[in-house]
Amino acid sequence: MTHYANKVCVVTGAASGIGKAVSLALGRQGAQVIAADVDLAGAEATRNAVQQAGGQAEAHSVDIAVAEQVNTLFEMAYQAYGRIDFAFNIAGVGLLGEVRDLSLEHWQRLVNVNIMGTVHCVHAAYQLMLRQKHGHIVNMASLAGLVGYPTMTPYAMTKSAIVGMSQSLRHEAAAAGIKVSVVCPGFIQSAIYTASPAVNVDGAAVWKRLPFKLMNADHAAEQILRGVERNRGMMVFPAYGRLLWGLYRLSPALMRLTASKTLHDFRQLRSR
Repeated sequence: MTHYANKVCVVTGAASGIGKAVSLALGRQGAQVIAADVDLAGAEATRNAVQQAGGQAEAHSVDIAVAEQVNTLFEMAYQAYGRIDFAFNIAGVGLLGEVRDLSLEHWQRLVNVNIMGTVHCVHAAYQLMLRQKHGHIVNMASLAGLVGYPTMTPYAMTKSAIVGMSQSLRHEAAAAGIKVSVVCPGFIQSAIYTASPAVNVDGAAVWKRLPFKLMNADHAAEQILRGVERNRGMMVFPAYGRLLWGLYRLSPALMRLTASKTLHDFRQLRSR
């Protein structure tokens, strides 16, 4: 019997990347997976993969930026199964570009999806978990939300917000029997690199210069589920992520060389 056997798990961003990998891992461990994504075909493919592996899953089309859709998703799951044991709020979007090249619309989209979309999921899940007096909320942030990342400033801002919300809610929720965790990964194999708009630069060329190897999404899912099982408040991985976070806490100035190198490489590719 695993930690997730027979548990009801809502997973947003389930069509690809970490969300898909988490859905598959949960299914293999005997969970009931509610795979949600704005990409319904992708969510259905994840559902099919879970079922082919012997797990139980269903798929739903949900835009987390729309509160009504999120509320409907969680209420539907609660009514169907009588509880929600885990809410994995993984859906999010990226944006590559220097602030001088971005419009207010660029900023607003990331706020709508990454911040408010996650707020919608947390609010919906938390209200139901308060009713049932148990549950675990898992929010997806990023290493960028801990140490910053030039050329992805709006993204880093939104992920910092998720860290702050999660750590604060963790204290509030504990007395009600509800757990809250936040995940802050480094570079993971995900569709976010190809799906993220790149402003005034060739995004593919930038991603080719990433200083670290992409971590396999399945390995990331293993780290997440293991950390959730141990009720870790914050999960930072891979090892270089923990190192960079440690150096930043020791002295933010130590990170200037890394940030300067990232910005230098980006500006070599930026359109003039």
